[in-house]
Amino acid sequence: MSDPYLGEIRMVGFNFAPYGWALCQGEVLAISQNQALFSLLGTYYGGNGTTTFQLPDLRSRTPVGVGQGLGLSAVEIGQIGGTEGASLTTQNMPLHTHVATVSTPGAAQGSISIPASTSTDTSTQSAVPGNTSVLGTVSVSNRQGDLYSTVAADTTLKPFDVTLPVTAPTIQNGPAGGSTPFSLRNPYVGINFIIALTGVFPSRG
Repeated sequence: MSDPYLGEIRMVGFNFAPYGWALCQGEVLAISQNQALFSLLGTYYGGNGTTTFQLPDLRSRTPVGVGQGLGLSAVEIGQIGGTEGASLTTQNMPLHTHVATVSTPGAAQGSISIPASTSTDTSTQSAVPGNTSVLGTVSVSNRQGDLYSTVAADTTLKPFDVTLPVTAPTIQNGPAGGSTPFSLRNPYVGINFIIALTGVFPSRG
């Protein structure tokens, strides 16, 4: 292989690193034995920066250009991110509605008690309902008489409030989905990345 720059990364189709190279698999190296390479890589890819530093780990990862492309997120050198798969939550889904199933229809049931009086005191009776009157025993010449008639009604009883208990219906949206993660990875082929441990020290342009 032609003389590489120190720290240069290449792709190879074989399954080993040639002499003077190492696989990009996050290997930890001693600074004391690789001072020139450490001066280039620093702790971008790991290590304590005092006695050790790490090589880039490109296993199962795709390299991305450093910087911030138009309309894209910024990427720093050595930054690690991304995920292989994801599960959608309700926060990720577009706004939508589901058909609700009502298993128990709402119902209102109750009883109405109509106030009445059994008094036969004729001085308290009237043939016309009033705001303070109720149904009572009909008095005809001090005798009880019929109260109901088949003649068409021409008035109404005094209105009164009625409180009815209501059974709330049970509403349920049918469950859907299984929360199974889906892959985010593009089509790929496995290639070995190698990094030069020796070579020409790059000068800044």
